[in-house]
Parts: sequence; structure tokens; C-alpha cells
Amino acid sequence: MDYTVLAKGITLAGCAIGAGLALIAGVGPGIGEGNCAAAACEAVGRQPECKGDVTSTMILGIALSETTGIYGFVTGLLLIFAAPGMFMGYLG
Repeated sequence: MDYTVLAKGITLAGCAIGAGLALIAGVGPGIGEGNCAAAACEAVGRQPECKGDVTSTMILGIALSETTGIYGFVTGLLLIFAAPGMFMGYLG
């Protein structure tokens, strides 16, 4: 029996499941950025004279937290488009 078809199916399924799990990483940064913006609005509401400092710190924090979402997105794209072709080359 030829198991290469089964191996290719398992490989494609693994890539699809891995891509789906990697794209779930976009949820965390969204929640974190929302909390960051809410805290910044609250801080500016309490002390309006610190608006510039709070805004610059908020933008830096949002940019840093967004990188995890971007890493997950890139990983998902690689698992969808690059990995199956690479693994299929190994399987023959």
C-alpha cells in the first residue's frame, strides 16, 4: 500500500491546524491594546496636562504588543503557503 497519499494528507492537515492556531495569536494583542487605550484615556481624564507623555507611552506600548500579533500572522501565512510545498518535496 502506498502511504505517501496518507502522509501528504496528514502534512496538509497539520499545516492547516497549525496555521489556525498561529492566527489565534491576533486575539491577545487586540485585547491588550484595548486595555492600554482605556487606561490612557482614564489617565488623560484624571490629569489632562500629562496628555503628551501618556500618549507617547501608549503608542510605544501598543507598537510593542502588536509585534506578537504580527509574528502569529506571519507564522500562519508561512504554514499556509510555504510549508506544504516544502514538506511535499520531502515526501516525494
